[in-house]
Amino acid sequence: MKKLFLFDIDGTIAVGDTLYEGSAELLSYIERIGGKAYYITNNSTKSATDYVKKFRECYHLETTNEQFVTSGYLTLRFLLRNYADRTIYCMGTQSFIDELRRHGLTVTEKCQPDIDCVVVAYDSELSYEKLCETSKVLLTMDVPYYATNPDLRCPAPFGFIPDCGAMCDLLEATTDKHPTYLGKPSKKVVDLCLSLSGYTPEETLVVGDRLYTDIACGINAGVDTCVLFTGEAKKSDLKDTPYKPTYEFETVKDLWQACEEGRI
Repeated sequence: MKKLFLFDIDGTIAVGDTLYEGSAELLSYIERIGGKAYYITNNSTKSATDYVKKFRECYHLETTNEQFVTSGYLTLRFLLRNYADRTIYCMGTQSFIDELRRHGLTVTEKCQPDIDCVVVAYDSELSYEKLCETSKVLLTMDVPYYATNPDLRCPAPFGFIPDCGAMCDLLEATTDKHPTYLGKPSKKVVDLCLSLSGYTPEETLVVGDRLYTDIACGINAGVDTCVLFTGEAKKSDLKDTPYKPTYEFETVKDLWQACEEGRI
């Protein structure tokens, strides 16, 4: 029986400000069996504190900062290990940049001579000015280039909106520079959740709507995976993908019912 559930958010348990039917029931089931839910979203627009607030106000769910292991948090940990005393150029939301600065990192949003690395995050506040400044840094400075996540699009109430991977593709078309991605599908996401929770890989299930990030992340970490067809992935995608999930369900409600019936 699975005890540690690692959920993607957008397109998996919710979209925008709307919680999918069955999400609250599944989370209640996890609590009832003595399990734990973590949220391993590649969305770096919000800090853990922002997500706790959104879950409370929009979804009426109580969570803690520890439960949110975002691509932004993984990027923060990476930068603290490798660039603690150096200058980081960042293209991202103000929330993300403020989070980096709160942890003592030196972050600039302008091209300047002392930049030691470039970080691009999923930026819902993106402007043409930001794209031009980032292109200038990438073209005039030979420094390492990182990005929070490779997702091309993020689920929205009307369909999809451009995500970090799409923004990096635009920059690559302009500069010929390709980033090293730090979020999912890296297995470090799962490894960190296992370390924080104390559960075993056998007790763990990664749940998401995207094959090349969510499901690939679980496969890379050696844990079972479950794809839901409420976001990007379609059932027809399973035919040719190298990222075959352990389980597949149409909705999170179907997953909850399978858990209740002991099928997972």
